[in-house]
Amino acid sequence: MAKPIRVAIVDDSALMRRMLTEALSAEPGFEVVGHAADPFEAREMIKATNPDVLTLDVEMPKMDGLTFLDKIMTLRPMPVVMVSTLTREGADATVKALELGAIDCIGKPNGAEGERFADFRDELIGKLKIAASARLGAPRPKPVRAKVAGRVGGSRLIALGASTGGVERIRDILEALPEGSPPILIVQHMGAFYVPSFAARLDRQSALTVRVAEHGARVNVGEVLIAPGDRHLALRKDAFGYSCEISDGPPVSGHRASVDVLFNSVAEVAGAGAVGVILSGMGRDGASGMAAMRAAGAWTIGENEQSCVVYGMPRMAKLAGGIAVEMPLNQIPAEMLRAAAAPGDRLK
Repeated sequence: MAKPIRVAIVDDSALMRRMLTEALSAEPGFEVVGHAADPFEAREMIKATNPDVLTLDVEMPKMDGLTFLDKIMTLRPMPVVMVSTLTREGADATVKALELGAIDCIGKPNGAEGERFADFRDELIGKLKIAASARLGAPRPKPVRAKVAGRVGGSRLIALGASTGGVERIRDILEALPEGSPPILIVQHMGAFYVPSFAARLDRQSALTVRVAEHGARVNVGEVLIAPGDRHLALRKDAFGYSCEISDGPPVSGHRASVDVLFNSVAEVAGAGAVGVILSGMGRDGASGMAAMRAAGAWTIGENEQSCVVYGMPRMAKLAGGIAVEMPLNQIPAEMLRAAAAPGDRLK
């Protein structure tokens, strides 16, 4: 019988601590080993219980969750799932937490009863299972700044998909890209509430213009468009060039927005005029779409197992025949630009 996932809970709300404890204690395969109302209590509790994964409130007294998370990831790295209030400030702090190394995030429910709490409980359980399997020791040297090669105007566009661990990886990649880089379309598995904060932070941190994709938005050099989070992003082409299609509809490969939806549309519309990139993440979203991109002539790049937090999506894409080349994160920006600018007969 598999050992239970041992969870510690850090939250200043006694009600939230009780709700989380009761929800997880009733779930097979989980054991709540401790809880704390602030980071100072949490420090001693973590030393005493040695949990497999931690839930951490973003906003707490005495020391905020971000400061405590930074100390955790420096002194005792462990899988952390952030629990945040659904406010603008909470969203900004949560995205920062993901950049600091938190595995995932979830918004606090409005109450302890009803369908919303049941949805919250189910989502939290799924995130904790993924967090407990994450590889925090993965080497992740930051990419060096890459250079645009060749004529940018004729470059291929880039489609990128990621999930668990993707926030910090996307930041590192975009920070390494210069102005005038090829257009980039991104699907990052993330709650819709957090995507605007994610895009705004990336826009400030990189030399590129980063925004949330809107229906009909043109795809331009030097710009990055990110799927809204609760709707699919696809590429379309007309007489004026490429544009975004934003649509509702059922989840694809378990997600909306889905990497497969983006990649399949890029395969159909851009073909060999594209580069595909798939980064750390759980599951198989993006595998079939990346295989379609490669079959259509696109150059496809997967993050290798050694640098992934979760080697799920890149692995499934590789098994599906969709990966032309695997490499660590720090080599991906330069390879993206090389492939985007290379003549068709020099991609290999």
